[in-house]
Amino acid sequence: MLTKALDHDFKPDSTLTPFGIFLPKYDDLFLITPFTLTSDFIVDTLELWWLKQKKFFPSVNTLVINQTRPENQSHRTQFVKRMVEFVAKSNTSVSLAYYPPYHSKYNPIERCFGVLENHWNGSILDTLDSVLHFAHSMTWKGKHPYVELISKPYQTGVKGS
Repeated sequence: MLTKALDHDFKPDSTLTPFGIFLPKYDDLFLITPFTLTSDFIVDTLELWWLKQKKFFPSVNTLVINQTRPENQSHRTQFVKRMVEFVAKSNTSVSLAYYPPYHSKYNPIERCFGVLENHWNGSILDTLDSVLHFAHSMTWKGKHPYVELISKPYQTGVKGS
């Protein structure tokens, strides 16, 4: 089916922000797409992901998280507050590592996003179904990613006390 669109300013159903968790050692990619990317979303996603994955890593007691996003920088009080809660709740230590500005090309998940971008090959991503179809059907080193759409609304501008 042909989709008519302008080269800019088309009217999508909604806007999604890609977010991912990537385990380079295992080539496991988890793509989670929220409608609003916030510190609360990031920590909620990390909590749910670790709850499901912890059983596969029984000897791991520290997570090293490499990051590039401004929503989860250490000076963001809500992010730090929620990460402290996550550490206490999960009994897992967390080390946060940040890539310097404009150096995201060294972050392995950015290569995964590049493969996803090549996979959709300029297709018009104007519906949720089309976005999810391309996310599900891409492969990273022969493996399909785990894909989930999070429709929970997240409030922006939340600050920790």
